[in-house]
Amino acid sequence: MDAYHDLVCGEAGLPPDMTAVMGTAANMNYAAVAQEADDGLTVTAVVTAGVQGNATAAGEPATWRETDNGVEKLQAYAGTINTMLLINRPLTPAALARTVVTMTEGKSAALQRLAVPSRLHADLATGTGTDQYSIAAPSSGERPLTSASPHMKFGELVGLATRKATMEALRWQNGLEPSYTRGLFHALGRYGMNEATVFDDIETLLGESDLELLRKNAKAAFYEPLVGAAAYALAAVCDRVRYGTLPDSVAADALAQQAAVLAANLAAQVSRWTEFRAVLRPYAGGDVKALVLRAVALGWSEKWRTR
Repeated sequence: MDAYHDLVCGEAGLPPDMTAVMGTAANMNYAAVAQEADDGLTVTAVVTAGVQGNATAAGEPATWRETDNGVEKLQAYAGTINTMLLINRPLTPAALARTVVTMTEGKSAALQRLAVPSRLHADLATGTGTDQYSIAAPSSGERPLTSASPHMKFGELVGLATRKATMEALRWQNGLEPSYTRGLFHALGRYGMNEATVFDDIETLLGESDLELLRKNAKAAFYEPLVGAAAYALAAVCDRVRYGTLPDSVAADALAQQAAVLAANLAAQVSRWTEFRAVLRPYAGGDVKALVLRAVALGWSEKWRTR
């Protein structure tokens, strides 16, 4: 990396010992710029971002270990969030350090809004394993700002500019935007639902004609807003059970209730929620993916059944 740093600086005609360099596999044409201002203070965030191969949640089991002999089990992932902040006022060392924290929280807030999943575990992502940042502010001039806390206007600008630029960069790099994330697979992908295999997974649960009809209307079914709402609710229940917010003793009932909402919304027959819950309850004590597949199959087949 040191050699690459010097090479890049040489190509740009910049002194290596006075230049910071970040690396990424993201397309630089997708760099997003967001600027926020208040009373003469401006914060500009420049972000490149990709999360489809490398998103992680802080604290989850890692795949790299650094030893005296180097890095073990190094795996190549495509994905990095690089953030540059340009600030037009001097900062105290304490404010500069707090800016890093607030900037990171702004990045994580963007991932939260887009419900970006970790690529390795069931949690929502807080960043990627290779995120980098740089901050530039004048070293002299006006009185230095002393705090980048979110309670202060400067902290607000840092968080807001970072969040906006991160979301815009992900829109360009990964096609992530709120309307895209409403789908069943985005909500429950971290619990096993996979758009690429869903028809193979659900084949044994649907009759031939219903399966073919679902293939032809997949987008309408899987991106139906009320189906997405139920999917997110079901994912939230799964999370709360894993985190210990909800006891295991209520998990099956809570999951069956949300799965029944999903089936009823897909069928456009919300009055049959109680009936659907009774059908799905026996399958709510095990694999979440299996329960969701049954809910989809139930809702889709009942949508077209003559009663």
